Amino acid sequence: MKTIVITGSARGFGFAMAKDFRKYGCNVVLSDLKQESLDKAKKELEKIEGKGKVLTVVCDVTKSDMLENLWEQSKQTFGAVDIWINNAGVNQPDLPVCMLTEQDIDFLLNVDLKGAINGSRIAFAHMVEQGFGQIYNIEGYGSNDAMKTGLTIYGTAKRAITYFTEALAKECDSHYNDKVQVMLLTPGIMITDFLKEANGGKTKVELSDKVKKVYNILGDYPETISKYVVPRMLKNKKNNSKIVWLSTRRAFGKFFKALFKKNNYFD
Repeated sequence: MKTIVITGSARGFGFAMAKDFRKYGCNVVLSDLKQESLDKAKKELEKIEGKGKVLTVVCDVTKSDMLENLWEQSKQTFGAVDIWINNAGVNQPDLPVCMLTEQDIDFLLNVDLKGAINGSRIAFAHMVEQGFGQIYNIEGYGSNDAMKTGLTIYGTAKRAITYFTEALAKECDSHYNDKVQVMLLTPGIMITDFLKEANGGKTKVELSDKVKKVYNILGDYPETISKYVVPRMLKNKKNNSKIVWLSTRRAFGKFFKALFKKNNYFD
């Protein structure tokens, strides 16, 4: 029975993946900032029939000691960790860089980039000790060099995540005989509260009609994406690989379908 640790998993994509991993009989470790949110998520998760157990651990990914505790609590409860997913993330205010504060920039980079780096670092070290394990990091807007005012810092973080993950995977090949595999998830555009909030929910993001139009064509609910990626994560054994939901082919298909059927995720 595999044990899956997911950061930022009390809601959104993290929680959607947790539900699907439970359906596949895995032990699931939920982690987020507030115990109240975790308790609610755990209660919902345990309504799903599954052989595995559910553990909750409060974790702020900007603090290495809390990431270390997340690993230790998971190991003590389940004996080992098979898959560690650095999912926690925040959006930036929809502003040009010159209008962001230093605190805005630090907060986003500390969560989206440094949190994933330290989560990978800690999980990697322990997986080498236990002799196996997989780490997944999440790509996002900017990973493919796309650029848009209002997403410059977020895109910078996600572009860096792609480089970091691929470089860490090469370290596995070079020094650890593929004991640990490091991979990327590319979920595309997810329709969650993430799109409409920044700074961890403290700032509202007003989406333009033009942006909403694109999201209505290319977007999907996290449950749809999770149903695709989770079984592939459980089967995947290839280091430095990438599981992609919004492929070029799928994107073209969505634009074609939009000629006949319009989505409206924002009413």
